[in-house]
Amino acid sequence: MSLERELARDLDALAAAGRRRTLPGPAVGVDFASNDYLDLARSPALVAAARDAILQHGAGGRAARLLGGGSPLEVRLEAAVADWLGAAAGLFFPSGYQANVGLVSALAGPGDVVVADELVHASLVDGARLSRALVLVHRHGDAEHLAACLRTQPARAARRRLVLTESVFSMDGDLAPLAALLQVCAEHAAHLVVDEAHAAGLLGPRRAGLAAPFADAPQLAARVVTGGKALGAGGAVVVGGRALVDWLHNRARSFVFTTAASPAVPAAFLAAVSQVRADGGASERALAAARRLAAALGVPAPAAAIVPFVLGDERTALAAAATAQAAGFDVRAVRPPTVPAGSSRLRLVCRAGHGEIEIDALATVLQPFRAAVGASAARAARRGPLVVAGTDTDVGKTVVAALLALALARAVPAASYWKPVQTGADDDTASVRRLTGDAGVTLRAPRWSLPLPASPHAAARAAGATIEPLTLAQDFAALAADTIVELAGGLLVPLDERTTQLDLLLHVRPRPRVVLVARAGLGTLNHTLLSLEALRRRRLEPEALFLVGDPHPSNRATLQAMGGVARVYEVPRFAELSPGALATWLAAHDLSWLVSA
Repeated sequence: MSLERELARDLDALAAAGRRRTLPGPAVGVDFASNDYLDLARSPALVAAARDAILQHGAGGRAARLLGGGSPLEVRLEAAVADWLGAAAGLFFPSGYQANVGLVSALAGPGDVVVADELVHASLVDGARLSRALVLVHRHGDAEHLAACLRTQPARAARRRLVLTESVFSMDGDLAPLAALLQVCAEHAAHLVVDEAHAAGLLGPRRAGLAAPFADAPQLAARVVTGGKALGAGGAVVVGGRALVDWLHNRARSFVFTTAASPAVPAAFLAAVSQVRADGGASERALAAARRLAAALGVPAPAAAIVPFVLGDERTALAAAATAQAAGFDVRAVRPPTVPAGSSRLRLVCRAGHGEIEIDALATVLQPFRAAVGASAARAARRGPLVVAGTDTDVGKTVVAALLALALARAVPAASYWKPVQTGADDDTASVRRLTGDAGVTLRAPRWSLPLPASPHAAARAAGATIEPLTLAQDFAALAADTIVELAGGLLVPLDERTTQLDLLLHVRPRPRVVLVARAGLGTLNHTLLSLEALRRRRLEPEALFLVGDPHPSNRATLQAMGGVARVYEVPRFAELSPGALATWLAAHDLSWLVSA
């Protein structure tokens, strides 16, 4: 098959899932989509500054700045932004994406640990990946979970610990607990990077962002201010200490190896900074507009100018956007992978120029979709099932699943177990029935039972069947939190020719909680560390690691030191595998935190 045909097939799959994107035409209608919060993009002052810069310095940046490209305007902008934010120095990048990628990958590397809020922008995620540091993910806005990540052995042993957050999160519009994050960083000798993209120009003293009050905190390593949102221009400035900026000159590849921006960009950025510092009226109007829209839609009051109207599935979000557009409003649907699966939405952005008539009219147009918002909120409040995943086949997942089912049955009125895909002659559901005895665990039948003892996709092919990941994802969505789900074989085995079990978990909402099961003995280190890395690359932090088999102190110590999982349990080879033996193990190991979390 040619590459064109492969890509066309993949595009059809995106379209079928409601996730295909196309470049829209020129914006039509009242703008509730762009990030031009203060209406500065068309400000005569910014336009004039950009025009004058082009006339004086030319249209293009000509070369990388280290090779003499750019103009004196970048230096002036860096000094102005640093002064505005109360920092020692700044460095201009042609885009916010380049700033975040360059900053994070320059500050972290092999032997370091990066801990990121699970909802940080893709640019911070990509910077962390490019750094080749160990990347851990903490629950959104949860300083306590951040502390737990920093207490893991890999974080304690790291040369450097870098924490990443946004001050205003771009899709939900909520605020990071910066004071708490800085306190955790102080306790664990970590350094905080704050992306102020959606705060600068709107919030904080002098509208200089939410981290401005902490400018002198030694744990605050850097802040990023983008020029393309509230400031109406483009590019971004990283601010911090003098040594930080000098280091970026040398190690930020997205700065060193890119042509400088057009002189028009720093010129407009400079004009915007001057205007924002002098007058806060526009920011107040934008924030008031967002509060009015949220009240009219019946959603929580926003912290900034972003009003998320979360509808759940992609098609509902697309339908709501189309309805608003037909009524004369420029509104866009935001879908995965920009937001987590199950949280497709309209991201409604309010601007200083929005009037009460426009805001109320948009709210009226969207009223028919308010029921979907309520249903989506109810789904989001649910806990996901507890998934038992393995590093390989025959590692003891069924025994661990039975242990968890027994623990769950003691904690909740109705516990259940489900193995979606069963391959081979073994019947793991029957094994769990025997091992849980009369505990009252409800057993769900597998969706697919396949006779060949092989990977699910191979077993299905041999049986003339096809495993449908979409069907499994829908099954997951109907599960209550009191369900233990056991996967088949290893974490990354395929369900079909395109989808692994780990891929499936990314599309499950509510997000499942995962425990990893591995062998205790020889051969476990490589498989376990690779499985942990695979989970974390997909922002799935395992709740616990279970090592099954004869105790192996060296392997356990190594995995505790290098695996970064807070809780590691050893499950021995039971002389008699029975409900009594499992109950004895549970009496010595408290799993209530896991099954009742």
